[in-house]
Amino acid sequence: MLSLTQTLSFLLAASLITLSPGPDNLMVLSFGISKGRRQGVAFGLGCAVGCLSHTALAVLGVSALLVASPVAFTVLKWVGGGYLVWLGWQAWLHAGAVTVQGNAALHDPSLKQLFFKGMMANAVNPKVVIFFLSFLPQFVDVQAGATAWQLGQLGVLFTLQAMLIFGSLGWFAGRIGGWLNRRPNAGFFLDRLAGTVFVVLGLRIIFSRS
Repeated sequence: MLSLTQTLSFLLAASLITLSPGPDNLMVLSFGISKGRRQGVAFGLGCAVGCLSHTALAVLGVSALLVASPVAFTVLKWVGGGYLVWLGWQAWLHAGAVTVQGNAALHDPSLKQLFFKGMMANAVNPKVVIFFLSFLPQFVDVQAGATAWQLGQLGVLFTLQAMLIFGSLGWFAGRIGGWLNRRPNAGFFLDRLAGTVFVVLGLRIIFSRS
């Protein structure tokens, strides 16, 4: 088991990192503002749960293999970046199809679909692979043994605090979106804005050098 000192120091560092501006925060905020509170929370929780995949990869040692293999890491970059670009393109195609007030529309994704999209957006992000590989081991007590077990616990803790923070971001962003979307044509603009954010983040991942 993790010691109290390990747990508290890790949660403090993890919370500060999760709260700092980054791709996940931008995606959650974009979805919350453009689609609404429940949708923003669903996408945010999906992003957080996606961290579990990186935890599993770190525990099994797969993350180190991915980073060490230029071909595998490049493929992961293209898959992850391409997925975000696809999400952005979908937002552009269906801009204005649904408002944050929850009016039914043909292209209104379910909360389950948004949760899955958030989970996938995080799971295929190569930057998160590198982050987990470098961040989690810093809080492992080698003398306590059971390194893999400690990594697993740290990953679960990171996911839980991310669920709280991303869920809150989605909820508050939805409140802002609800106010904005009462203005004429705001829904169309917000969808296009969210789509642009996703496309830019995706292209940034694809063309990044590391």
